[in-house]
Amino acid sequence: MIELTQAPASLPPGRRIYAIGDIHGCARQLEHLHAAIALDFAVRPVASALLLHIGDYVDRGADTAGVVARLANGCPVPGLDMVNLMGNHEHTMLEALSGERAAGTDWLFAGGKAALQSYGIDPDGPRDRWATQIPIAHQNFLRSLVPMHREGGYAFIHAGVRPGIPLEDQTRDDLLRSRQPFLYSEADFGAVIVHGHTPVKAPVVRHNRIAIDTGAVFGGKLTCLVLEAATLGFLTADPVDEPVSIVHR
Repeated sequence: MIELTQAPASLPPGRRIYAIGDIHGCARQLEHLHAAIALDFAVRPVASALLLHIGDYVDRGADTAGVVARLANGCPVPGLDMVNLMGNHEHTMLEALSGERAAGTDWLFAGGKAALQSYGIDPDGPRDRWATQIPIAHQNFLRSLVPMHREGGYAFIHAGVRPGIPLEDQTRDDLLRSRQPFLYSEADFGAVIVHGHTPVKAPVVRHNRIAIDTGAVFGGKLTCLVLEAATLGFLTADPVDEPVSIVHR
């Protein structure tokens, strides 16, 4: 049974949110975590529930293709709505697939080689063929990602925000790449920020933010934050061997 404790903000009555941290190609951990969420939802039904992924589905891990295929097919947990946020890795991947040379180099350096290999693509092959070898449905999924989701007293954002700037005025780079001074700020951001991007050994709960990237791709657990009313709890999936998934168009 999930252990619930006091949260720094709240959701409306009858609403629950399951928010999953950075996945980075860890498809089997994601599958196991979705199963844990489905079980929790069955054991503790609620009027309305949302499954939210915080971004960074791709790169570094062995099975980017498997992760994207799982999410692009619709919500994998029956009975839940789903929102998927944009991470900096998806943004760089899309720029690389559009033909931007510098972005392509950045993508390879930041973990794109593993992503390409999961699609059966040689990372050292012609870059102008990348977009033709990744399923259009996967590319459309990546383009559909949103930068922010706000609900109750929370704002769900991949990386963070720039302190002192209203949420609606944050730039794309702020939302996708923020670390400092966000991580050490004691400011009121206008909502409690639920974020990933910066790996931590265990979830971090502060009065103004909750960090849920627990480094799944680096051998850590994949974490799901569970929010309901004025409480929070966590579900996790342990590290597992991740086979490469080859997906062709």
